[in-house]
Amino acid sequence: MVIPAAERLAGLTSWHADWSGLRVAVLGLGVTGFAVADTLTELGAEVLVLAPARDDDRARILEVIGARLVTDPLETVPAELAEFSPELLVASPGFHPDHPVLEWAGAEGVPVWGDIELAWRVRDKVEAAEWILVTGTNGKTTTTQLTATFLAANGLRAAPCGNIGVPVLDAVRDPQGFDVLVVELSSYQLHHVPTAGPGALHPLASVCLNLADDHLDWHGSFAGYRDAKAKVYANTRIACVYNRADEATRLMVEEAEVEEGARAIGFGLDVPGPSDFGVVEGILCDRAFLDDRRSTALEIITVAELEPRGLDAPHIVQNILAAAALARAAGVPVGIIHDALGEFRLDAHRIETVAIAGGVRWIDDSKATNPHAAQASLKAFGRVVWIVGGLLKGVDADSLVAAHVGRLRAAIVIGAARDELVSAFRRHAPELPLFEVVAPDTENVMPEAVALAASVAEQGDTVLLAPAAASMDQFTDYADRGRRFHEAVRAMLGGEADADGTPADPRADED
Repeated sequence: MVIPAAERLAGLTSWHADWSGLRVAVLGLGVTGFAVADTLTELGAEVLVLAPARDDDRARILEVIGARLVTDPLETVPAELAEFSPELLVASPGFHPDHPVLEWAGAEGVPVWGDIELAWRVRDKVEAAEWILVTGTNGKTTTTQLTATFLAANGLRAAPCGNIGVPVLDAVRDPQGFDVLVVELSSYQLHHVPTAGPGALHPLASVCLNLADDHLDWHGSFAGYRDAKAKVYANTRIACVYNRADEATRLMVEEAEVEEGARAIGFGLDVPGPSDFGVVEGILCDRAFLDDRRSTALEIITVAELEPRGLDAPHIVQNILAAAALARAAGVPVGIIHDALGEFRLDAHRIETVAIAGGVRWIDDSKATNPHAAQASLKAFGRVVWIVGGLLKGVDADSLVAAHVGRLRAAIVIGAARDELVSAFRRHAPELPLFEVVAPDTENVMPEAVALAASVAEQGDTVLLAPAAASMDQFTDYADRGRRFHEAVRAMLGGEADADGTPADPRADED
């Protein structure tokens, strides 16, 4: 008997289900798309990969594992897709919802999954790990890494994965298996995640760290972006962690359909209430996971202890509190969290000190790719020479400029499209020294920006690369932008950095 496609898909909720012969189209051949294709062929599905450009290494592997590849600009629907007549399409993150292939799938009634739904359905290949979900406009990667660090320090086999760079499907298929997967989710990935039915996630704990304008060009509106982020809380079993300083995240928790017994756990830099995490007289505290939480609190660590480790910036403290709440939901003692923080280091290009010379601190926060992230970075420092600009991704930077001109020594605008930022500075701070980097070649952008910054920075200032924008107009990615900033600072200082501000080994940025 032939089982209808919809009925068959509904029953595919295990690695050990019968996936053989299922016709699946995979949209994209990046890291995620390749992991999807590799997984499906291993399951015995018939796979057709559609990619706008050819990656020769991955193409060769696809041929070996038995998947077909169609490279096409994908501005229209390839004839091979219609001929293939897929029963399912799995889309890589980043393909816009109105992409011709996705619109074709909708018109033809072909179900569309993301890699996260597929990973959840086949999570029992080795053993079904618990999932902890992390999203937000900013701080996702740091919080994901912190949470996994805390879990591992408690003896759990934990893996940070997802949007952090390691596909969830790779973690699911790791032959060693894991106790917990800490899954960083972008709004693109959450867009395709169902909140009910056989593909819906049921995480142990979840968090949306914050919400601000970002990726509006992709989601079409702030409401669309917000609704995607809100899916992170659906079906949470133990703890929905939210930001007390961000009303939108609290409302998400209130509106979420969760499992009975799930608790709302707030975090913030103020004094915590019962069932919250917060800061009391410089001490990070847990008032959620203890019996007498109405009158006492558990001390996690002090801000003073975090300072020499570069973890005392307010937005990093918030990340620590959120990660601690997630880890505590999984049973990690506060003493373990305290000790693990002694070994934790932030990623490259996240408020990273490049050098200190002549009383001027040079900070690389190239990972601040939107105004919300740049605002958090600016608040962490006093007088700033701000290097800003790039692709603004459809958001308005005017309010960011208006809010922070009072702390600026000068502004240096980079990026192929600088007019919007330059206009904002001239409206809100006409007297502020303002420079534009007009170098047409990528190789010259950072040397020129650094030279301009050095010409105006004074003792006690911070030169801050916090672009508030994506990088692809002039650089490969934010890491490339940050590396070039490091190189330009080193070249400019010529070995003059203070001992405690010596730039790190540049090879570390490649990790």
